[in-house]
Amino acid sequence: MLKKSFYSHGKLLLTSEYLVLDGIKALAVPTKKGQWLTIHENDSENITWKSFDENENCWFETSFEIKDQNIQVSQENNVLTSAKVTETLIQILSSARELNSNFLSKQKGYTVETKLEFHREWGLGSSSTLINNIAQWAEVNAFTLLQNSFGGSGYDIACAQYDTAILYKRSGDLPIINTTEFNPTFKNELFFVYLNQKQNSKESIKHYQSLSLKDFDKAEITISEITKSILNCTQIEEFEKLITAHEEVISKIIKTPTVKSRLFSDYPRSIKSLGGWGGDFILVTGTSSDMEYFKNKGYHTIISYTDMVL
Repeated sequence: MLKKSFYSHGKLLLTSEYLVLDGIKALAVPTKKGQWLTIHENDSENITWKSFDENENCWFETSFEIKDQNIQVSQENNVLTSAKVTETLIQILSSARELNSNFLSKQKGYTVETKLEFHREWGLGSSSTLINNIAQWAEVNAFTLLQNSFGGSGYDIACAQYDTAILYKRSGDLPIINTTEFNPTFKNELFFVYLNQKQNSKESIKHYQSLSLKDFDKAEITISEITKSILNCTQIEEFEKLITAHEEVISKIIKTPTVKSRLFSDYPRSIKSLGGWGGDFILVTGTSSDMEYFKNKGYHTIISYTDMVL
């Protein structure tokens, strides 16, 4: 039986969060851990789908059938099936079929397995890696599939496809992506701390798009300069000033306090939110011993830059 496997990297957005939606250039990096999609043809006419977490535990399982050109659930396991996940998955697969009418058009059955390498609550791209993998399987444009199903800027799709840091600029279905080098000499002083809650990307985008962006033009210039300076930065002190300035600009734009002022006001070094503010990982500067500060506050998932970034 035919077997195919596809892989996509996870993602982290280092600069231009929110503003990347409006075409401001952003610095993003792929993570060492991502997601696999493996497809086996079988003798049935259904699609059996299983999703596994980083510990090889099956957290989602269902079965689809194609009826009257529509993908629908054929059999559900109440223990391992989430209605929300099922709905999202059908939406992605249906969108892929609309982009390529040959996808899932033959009377063949498939056993499909996804395997995450990172915790699915971490916000490293469980959705974007899935969409990029399905796009590879369906042989369609992953950025178009994203827009037709989930929405977003698309930087996460770009990270899924590249194995180096990128400068990403949104531009319709054909974003401008330039590979770049971001390998700071002070990376041993960079850590990612998980805030113990997953941020809803759709809600973050919805909140941003509801705002009246009076200072957008000024912010665009400032953030673009900060991104450029970060790439050329060689000293940790300069880097800390840059990410602090970045936080202040975004805080004013989205009318939300910075994560440092809200949760870690007495931490002596610098802290920056990544992606949608309010959850997932933050970037912090400091030494290994400085990380005890966060552990003492109940934040125990702390990953060094070298262990996180590809």
